[in-house]
Amino acid sequence: MRRFGPSALLALTGAAVLRVSLFSELYLRYVQAGLRPYLIVSGAVLVLLAAASAVARRTEAADDGHGHAHGPAGPRVARLLTLPALALLLFPPPALGTYSAEREAAARAAQGVGTFPALPSGDPVELTLAEFSSRAIYDSGRSLAGRTVRLTGFVTRDDDGTWYVTRLLVTCCAADATTGKAEVRGVAAAGAPADGAWVTVTGTWHPEGGLGTDAAWPPVVDADRVRRTTQPANPYERP
Repeated sequence: MRRFGPSALLALTGAAVLRVSLFSELYLRYVQAGLRPYLIVSGAVLVLLAAASAVARRTEAADDGHGHAHGPAGPRVARLLTLPALALLLFPPPALGTYSAEREAAARAAQGVGTFPALPSGDPVELTLAEFSSRAIYDSGRSLAGRTVRLTGFVTRDDDGTWYVTRLLVTCCAADATTGKAEVRGVAAAGAPADGAWVTVTGTWHPEGGLGTDAAWPPVVDADRVRRTTQPANPYERP
């Protein structure tokens, strides 16, 4: 069986990639939707390579006569390399959550103060955390003033009990995730769902600090309603 160890590793890795990309939407926990075709092709190639490798080794064993190899098949510890692939196949890790949000970088890229396009008519207006934050912090036209907004994300908290509706922003994959969040007022922390719970918050923007200043971050929403919701298929936003 040692002879087929590399083939098994390739097969497990390929099967794991196909499981999260072809047979489910779990891949959205790690990369953007546009990368799905590449994951499917990669997984299929790994499985095909595993099959080809197994056939080649079986032929080699037959040529050896009675299936005994003449050379070493590699250290036994190499078999441990199958464990991460097996774990990904059976127990794919969850999406990034509160821990990653708490690692928010102190310095954020400056976007510059200016006017933003008008918001769609009708309230409440559905906004991503990234859109809400950008308009709250940098929009000199105050397009959020007087508007009712609806924000969806998961709950995070500070040590002092202040709580936020939070979302991770992904440009390419989970490795480059940054944090978008809004402080929620009007609903006490004690009455808010547990950390990590997904919620939809409906309310109005509460201006804080000067435009483009650190005092304006994070933006604040005065909540009229907070309701529990389920994690969306794609838990990340695009910045």
